[in-house]
Amino acid sequence: MELQDIVLLCVLFFGVATLYTTVGHAGASGYLAVMALVGIAPLVMRPTALMLNILVASLTVYRFRRARFFSWPGLWPFLAGSIPLAALGGMQNLPRDSYYAAVGTVLLFSALYLVWRAFGSHAVMEEGVIRVKKLPAIFIGAVIGLISGLTGTGGGIFLSPLILFLGWAGPKTTAGIAAPFILVNSSVALLAGSFTAQMVSVELAFFTVSALCGAMLGTWLGLQKLQQRGLLITLAVVMTMAGFKLLLTA
Repeated sequence: MELQDIVLLCVLFFGVATLYTTVGHAGASGYLAVMALVGIAPLVMRPTALMLNILVASLTVYRFRRARFFSWPGLWPFLAGSIPLAALGGMQNLPRDSYYAAVGTVLLFSALYLVWRAFGSHAVMEEGVIRVKKLPAIFIGAVIGLISGLTGTGGGIFLSPLILFLGWAGPKTTAGIAAPFILVNSSVALLAGSFTAQMVSVELAFFTVSALCGAMLGTWLGLQKLQQRGLLITLAVVMTMAGFKLLLTA
C-alpha cells in the first residue's frame, strides 16, 4: 500500500470512528466503505474492519457503561440469537463477487440509515426505559448476526434503527445496547474467520491509533448531544459511492 493511501485511510478512519461512536457504533460499515473506495482486497477488508470494530467498540462500551446507558436485559436476547449465526457467517469465505455484492448492499442500507438519523424525527422513549421483547429480539439478533459475520460488520447499523423504530429504548440507551452487541459479534466473527483464508493489513497499527483517537472524540461528543447532521450526510454520500462501486464491480 502506498504512503498516500495509508495517510488517506488514517484520516478517513479517524472521521468514521468519530462519527459512528457518537451514536454508540464502532464504524465497520464506514471502514469498509473507505477501504472499498481505495481498492483494498476483500481478504483484507473484512478482518481489518472487524479488528478496528473490536477496539473501537471496547472504548464505546466503556464510556456508555460509565454513563449508565448499558442494559443487560435489553442486550442478552439479541446476543442469544446473534452469537451462533455470527460464528457461522464468519466461517464463510465468500467469493469476491458475492462479498462485494453483500457489502455493497450493507453500505447502501447504512447510507439510508444515516440519512434517516440526520433528517428523521425520533421522539422517543425516556432514557433508561427498556421494552425489548425477547422472542422477536432473538430472531432479529440471529439475522443480524449472520449478516455481520458474512460482511465484517458488527451489526449495530441494523440493530439501532430497529430498536428505535420499534420503540424499545431511547437513543442513548439504544447506543448502550448496540455497542456491546457490536463488540461481541465482531469478536465472534473474527475468531470464526481465523479458520478461513483472510489477511490483516500490515498497516493496522496506524489505522488502530487513528480509529481509537476518533472514538475518544466521538464518544465524548455523543454524550454531549452533538448535532451531527452535516457529518451524517457526508458519510452517507461516501457509503453510497462505495456501495454502488462494489455492486457494479461484483
